[in-house]
Amino acid sequence: MPRLLIVNCTADAVLQTLTAKGSRPYDRAFVESIEPHLPAGIEVDTFTLNIGDGESLPQGVALGDFDGAWISGSPLNVYRPEQPTVRAQLDLARAIWEEGVPAFGSCWGLQLMTAALGGTVHLNPNGREIGVARRICPTEAGRAHALYAGKQDAFDALCSHEDEVAALPPGAELLASSAVSRVQAMAVREGDRSFWGVQYHPEFGFDAVAAIIALRAQRHLDEGLAGTAGEVDTIVSDFHALARDPARKDLIWKYGLHADVLDPAVRTAEFGNWLRAEVLPAG
Repeated sequence: MPRLLIVNCTADAVLQTLTAKGSRPYDRAFVESIEPHLPAGIEVDTFTLNIGDGESLPQGVALGDFDGAWISGSPLNVYRPEQPTVRAQLDLARAIWEEGVPAFGSCWGLQLMTAALGGTVHLNPNGREIGVARRICPTEAGRAHALYAGKQDAFDALCSHEDEVAALPPGAELLASSAVSRVQAMAVREGDRSFWGVQYHPEFGFDAVAAIIALRAQRHLDEGLAGTAGEVDTIVSDFHALARDPARKDLIWKYGLHADVLDPAVRTAEFGNWLRAEVLPAG
C-alpha cells in the first residue's frame, strides 16, 4: 500500500475559516482527487503534516517512510521569510528532495520547491489570477511529459494565486505557460529525485474557489475583478451552485466553462499521471 505525505502549508485557523465558507479541508480535497485514479484494488495510506502550524514529523516517522509527498497551497509568500513557518517549509521541501521522495506541488507547493532548489518567485506583475486560469498551454517539453498525458493542448484550471515563479531552479523543465503566468508547470529530475509542480490547483473544486473569493471579497473589488459587493456575492453563490451541480447549463454558459474544470476526472488528471509515473512504481 503506497504511503503519501500530505504537507499542509496553510495555518489551521485559515483553513477553518475557508471551511466555514464552504470549502473542503485541503488534505481531504487532495485525497478525494487522487482516489478515482488509483488502480482497482489499490489504496493509499496518507499522513497529514500541518507544517503551516509549525508541526514536525512525530518521533519514529521519517520522510523515507513515504512513497510520495503532496505540497499544498498557502497564502504565504516565499520571498518573505519573516512570515511564520516559511523558513521551516523551505527546509522541509529541501529535505523531501534530498530524501528522494517523489513530490507534487500545487500553487504554493510549486513556488516553495522552486525557491528550495535555487529558483526565484515574485509578485506576478500581471496581477492576481483567481477562479479559472484560462488557456494553459503545455510547452513542447510538456506535451512529451507524463504530467500532461491525456490533457488537451490548451486547457483551463481552477486557481488562486498572486505570486509566480520568476526563474526556474537549475535543471528544471518548463512544462506549461499561459498569458498570465509564464510558469504554469515545471518538473525537476536528478537521478532518483523528482518533483512535479503546477501553478493552479487540480485538487480544488468550485467550493474552494468560492470560499477563497468570499474570504477576500474586498481584494476582489480593489483589484477590479468585480464592480460591487453584490457582484462578488453572486460569483460566490454561482460557484457554490456549480460545486453542487456542475451540469448547470446557465452557469456553464455564463462563465465559459468546459470539461477541463467541470469533469473531476479531467480536472485532476495530473494527479493520476503523477501516481502512475512516480508514486506507484516507488511503492
